[in-house]
Amino acid sequence: EVQLVESGGGLVQAGGSLRLSCAASGFTFDDYAVGWFRQAPGKEREGISFISSSDDSLYYADSVKGRFTISSDNAKNTVYLQMNSLKPEDTAVYYCAADSHLNAQAMGVFAPFYTGNHVWGKGTLVTVSS
Repeated sequence: EVQLVESGGGLVQAGGSLRLSCAASGFTFDDYAVGWFRQAPGKEREGISFISSSDDSLYYADSVKGRFTISSDNAKNTVYLQMNSLKPEDTAVYYCAADSHLNAQAMGVFAPFYTGNHVWGKGTLVTVSS
């Protein structure tokens, strides 16, 4: 069974840092693009960062570029999202997702339109206080 499990969310003050983890089972990272969406209360889901080891591609949304860093440890089948300089507007539920049909760039570009083949985690809440 393909499964993604997120961890690392919590409460942090503005300007602080958190690291999210996404542990995968049932598939090999080499064959998938993996990354993060988030959804804030009352807002649409946003694709923020993705990585694919098959072509070494990365994607960052403009809203997180320069503050967030995605990385993967394929030996552990785990993807990380290091989040620095957090802002109150980063408050959201963060979801890990994987797709075997798209690379990282495509997952990011198509994030508002297409998520049909994505495998999803259940999410982890990040709250940034001002």
